[in-house]
Amino acid sequence: MKMTSIPVIDIAPFLAGTPEGREQVAAQIRQAGEEIGFFLIKGHGVDQDLIDDTYAAASSFFRLPVDDKLTIRQPPGNIPRGYTPFKGETLAASLGKAAPGDLKEMIDIGPVDVPVGEYYSGPEAGYYFYKNLWPEKPAGFQGTMETYYRRMNRLANDLMAIFAHALDLPENFFFDKLDKNISALRLICYPEQDQAPEPGQLRSGAHTDYGTLTILMADKATGGLQAQHRDGYWVDVTPEPGTYVVNIGDIMQIWTNDRWVSTLHRVVNPPSEVADTSRRHSIVFFHQPNYDSIIETLPSCFSADNPSKYGAITYKEHWNYKWNATKAKM
Repeated sequence: MKMTSIPVIDIAPFLAGTPEGREQVAAQIRQAGEEIGFFLIKGHGVDQDLIDDTYAAASSFFRLPVDDKLTIRQPPGNIPRGYTPFKGETLAASLGKAAPGDLKEMIDIGPVDVPVGEYYSGPEAGYYFYKNLWPEKPAGFQGTMETYYRRMNRLANDLMAIFAHALDLPENFFFDKLDKNISALRLICYPEQDQAPEPGQLRSGAHTDYGTLTILMADKATGGLQAQHRDGYWVDVTPEPGTYVVNIGDIMQIWTNDRWVSTLHRVVNPPSEVADTSRRHSIVFFHQPNYDSIIETLPSCFSADNPSKYGAITYKEHWNYKWNATKAKM
């Protein structure tokens, strides 16, 4: 039967700690990971006031004059911080596809509460722990985003424990690969479209996410997210009130030897008749391993009959290749 919507999974029974609840949630996650790599979660425990405050702060920033937004423009090179103007990224390029710039603007925020030490500031660290660039307006923006980042990191760790359980591994299996993670919070605005897109131009071109998993909060504005089923057709991803969209990233696909899928997804344009009034915002947390984590097939995901399809790679090598390919030359 053709899938028309992605599954909704209540993770509260896992977080509550009962053996039956943990297995029930893990089984649902396992099925979603294998079939489409996308699902909605509820029962996640994130306070709705924090969600609302974060969304409001992001929306307020994107409604500022362009000159105000450019005060935190992303530095040149591969520094993943600050504001990227409209059409400044082409996500399809991360898969080697040629396309016009994506119809969005965004802010990238990296780790907060960064410790002192060689691991975080030495040559190998590159720009992964580079200082964040904070705007003066709107008031309270920095504090709100730092609080939200911390809460998303905690939720991502909860999800990784569920993933480990679903893959027949100890629930703390991934933690030493994530304890110095380089996760990113991205705020995205897809503005109203007052002119027709170029051929092949989308709000976000089709791509996969680089890390372990992604946690998305978005509104229901026309022109939204779609995920590609393993059978090749596209499924609309529509958040329900109180839920997050979660999707599997490249690293989980490598770790599971293609058992779980890092799903191709895109953000489509609104219909032309409403394009000039359809404005969309998304708050996205990209959970990513430590930069020096070795990414190779998990012990529960290969055998003599099912050999590993991937050689070992550091997350740093994977991320650098993907990130550099997406940046528009402006």
